[in-house]
Amino acid sequence: MGTKWSAAPWGLGLALVTVMASAPAPAAAHSPASHRLAQRHVLTNADKGRSVSASLGDDIEVRLAAYREDGLNYTWSTPQSNDATVLRRTSGGETPNGSASAVFRQVHAGTATISAQRHCRPDPGRACPLVVSSWRVRVTGS
Repeated sequence: MGTKWSAAPWGLGLALVTVMASAPAPAAAHSPASHRLAQRHVLTNADKGRSVSASLGDDIEVRLAAYREDGLNYTWSTPQSNDATVLRRTSGGETPNGSASAVFRQVHAGTATISAQRHCRPDPGRACPLVVSSWRVRVTGS
């Protein structure tokens, strides 16, 4: 944007008038997708095995809660995407109590799987079953 000065008669003297010149705004793209707001899909422990449909730009938030049962602590690994070119993780981590969370963004059309593993951590004098449980959700984006 540029600024131009010009003199204009005003009473007995001259006044400086500021004239702002600007380039015309570019035309906006008019596609149906450009008018859609991105959505945030929130998934929890109960969504294990579910399939989710997402659109480009949508966020998929995963919140896996740790829990205790009979002296055993069940904790989660940080959720991962099996295809970061389709579903990219933008944040993620684990809490001291064993819960885990992550946020993924649908960046390309296609299908990806989000997964995490549940581990058992026993209290002293307790024993865990020798089972590692997986949590998986399939995300298909267009």
